[in-house]
Amino acid sequence: MTTALLIIDHGSRLKAANHMLFDVVKAMRSHRPDLLVYGSHMELAVPTIADGVAWCMTRGATRIIAHPYMLSPGRHATRDIPQLVADAMAAYPQVAYTVTDPLGVDDHLLKLIVKRAKV
Repeated sequence: MTTALLIIDHGSRLKAANHMLFDVVKAMRSHRPDLLVYGSHMELAVPTIADGVAWCMTRGATRIIAHPYMLSPGRHATRDIPQLVADAMAAYPQVAYTVTDPLGVDDHLLKLIVKRAKV
């Protein structure tokens, strides 16, 4: 089984604002070289979620995990992204996919904030 991790952020018209996603993708590829990792945007920028799914498929993905790179479990992470992923995956009914929950309030994130804030 070839697993692909599709990391999805909101997207912005400002290129500089979109750069962080690709830093995360690069770091994840180094951290987990066994995964296909790709970044895409929900809206306002390219590559889109459909572009990301297509990239994964051309590299032989048999399973896609879509992860909203967002902190809050708001409408985009719980409704819009899952729908856009489902729409893109409709062309590949033979491929399993899941959409994970956004980061939210996670113990690891809380520890990282304390560490970074040095408090």
